[in-house]
Amino acid sequence: MQVSNQNSWRNSYLLAMSKSFLIWTFTLTVCFLVVGFPLVVIMMTVGVLAAVVLQSILPASAILLVSGSILGITTVVILFSSILLTLKGIRPDEVQWLGWLHDNKTMEQGSIYASCPLTCGITQI
Repeated sequence: MQVSNQNSWRNSYLLAMSKSFLIWTFTLTVCFLVVGFPLVVIMMTVGVLAAVVLQSILPASAILLVSGSILGITTVVILFSSILLTLKGIRPDEVQWLGWLHDNKTMEQGSIYASCPLTCGITQI
C-alpha cells in the first residue's frame, strides 16, 4: 500500500513539473513572438545578410544553415529558460504580468455585448 501512495505522489509531482514547463514554454514563445517582434525583425535581417555572405562559400546550404541556426538558438533559449524557471519553482500562475493565467473565479458578470464598455456608461447624448 505504501508503494502505491509513494508512486502516486511522484506522478503528481512529475505531472505538475511537466505542466509548469509546458506552460512556461508556451508563454515564453508567445511573448517572444508578440512582444519581441522588433528583435525578430533584427534577427531575420542579420540572418539574410549572413545568408548572402555565406552564399559564396556554401552555395547549396547557406540559407539552410543560417535559418536552422537562428531557429535552433531561439528554441534552445526558450527551452532553457523554461527549464530554469520550472526548476526554480516559479509557477506561471503566480507571476503578476501573466494575468491571463490567473484563476479569476470572481469575474464580474458584466454586459454580454461587446460595445457595452463604450456605450453603457453614457447617461446623456
